Order: sequence, then structure tokens, then C-alpha cells
Amino acid sequence: MSEANLRLNLRTRVETFKGSGFWDEMIIQRPFPVEQTAILICDMWDKHWCRGATERVEAMAPIINSVIEVARENGVLIIHSPSETMSYYANTPYRQRIANAPYVEPPKQLELPAPPALPIDDTDGGCDTGEKPWFKAWTRQHPALKIMYDDVISDDGQEIYNFIQQRGIKNLVIMGVHTNMCVLERSFGIKQMTRWGIRCILVRDLTDAMYNPARPPHVTHETGTNLVIEYIEKYWCPSISSEDLLTIFI
Repeated sequence: MSEANLRLNLRTRVETFKGSGFWDEMIIQRPFPVEQTAILICDMWDKHWCRGATERVEAMAPIINSVIEVARENGVLIIHSPSETMSYYANTPYRQRIANAPYVEPPKQLELPAPPALPIDDTDGGCDTGEKPWFKAWTRQHPALKIMYDDVISDDGQEIYNFIQQRGIKNLVIMGVHTNMCVLERSFGIKQMTRWGIRCILVRDLTDAMYNPARPPHVTHETGTNLVIEYIEKYWCPSISSEDLLTIFI
């Protein structure tokens, strides 16, 4: 078993003076044993119903692939989670490996304070390029993301929990889309995994939001994404830069 560590620079937000509404950014550096850490790639589909989302995923996918190549070579487990596409992967070893993991009863869910509403209005679906209504445009994960060796693929939170418990995984580094929807809300997303006691970490430069600048707070798409990242750092989990995963193995 590897004794290597990832030394990650965790960015979080602290309301230093409670009730003030002012949040200070803090960076905390901590080591994470490689054998206890996995990367989960959320809903990086081959195509999205929203053209803007498809274009941003297209640009992000090769970068994510370069990051997971380095992490995989250094012993980090890679979990691919393109929801609603499991039939495409049904007969692959990556799918069967996790589907056959023995059931593990999750712990009683952590009772966490209810956070405030998201800082962006995504009630219109969040598309910034005008397409609507929603439809299922995806059939598989984006082909630029290679699935290799000991990787696994699942879109089911219980399956993923079974497998990571079997492997002794305690830390889940999450990248992909979309922060305000799937990354937070999927059965394998930040909220559920946090409630089950898994330590989640968002990769803030390898994610995106579904946000239309025509909706409140009427900021650019990039600023809207950053607002959701800050919200996650305040109320759910810290974030890191992908650079941590590329350069810091000790």
C-alpha cells in the first residue's frame, strides 16, 4: 500500500465575527493519504441540452483528463459518474467492478445546520445560451475523459459508498458539473457524501455552474460560478485548485 500523501491547500470561508455577514477566506494545508483519497468526476457528459454548458464541458474535459492521469499514476482512485448513461458501460470491467461491491449500510446521517439559499437564481434551468426546454442530450461521458486500469464508473450514491468503504476511502475530491445542481445534489454529490461522513473537497477551477446572467444577481456567468463555489466553501466543504493534484505528492 502506498504511503504517499497529497498535500492539499484547502480554501474555506469563515464568518470571523458571527452575524456580521462578512466572510474571510482561509487556506489550510493538510496531507491526505493517497490510499484514502479518490477523485469523482460528476456529469461530464458528451453533450448537454444547453449549448453553453456543452461548450464549457468541451473545453474542460481535456484539462480534467490531464489531471486524473497524474493522480491515477500516483495511486489515486478515479470514479467516473456520468449520470443516466450506465447502459453505455454495462459490460465494462469499470462498471462491473463497482456494481458488484458488497453492500455497506451507511451511517446515520449527520445532522447539519440548514444553509441559506443559493446565491444565484437558477429557476429557469440556468442556460446562458437560450436553449429550452430541458431534454436528455447525453449518452455517455465526454470521450476526452479516459477510463482506464482500476477506474470505476457509477451514478449511484449507494454503490459508490459501498465501493469506497471497501477500499478504505475517506476523502472524495470532486470535479465536474454543475456546482449548483449535480455536484451538490446528486446521490453521490457533496451534500449526501458529507452527511455520510465522507470528507469532500471541490476542485474549484474544474467545475462550472448552470447560471443565466439574465437572472439575479445579474452578474457574468463566471462570477455566478464563483459565487456558488464560495457558497460551497462557506456551508459544505473546502475547495482546492487542480494545481494541487498535479504538483504536490510527498
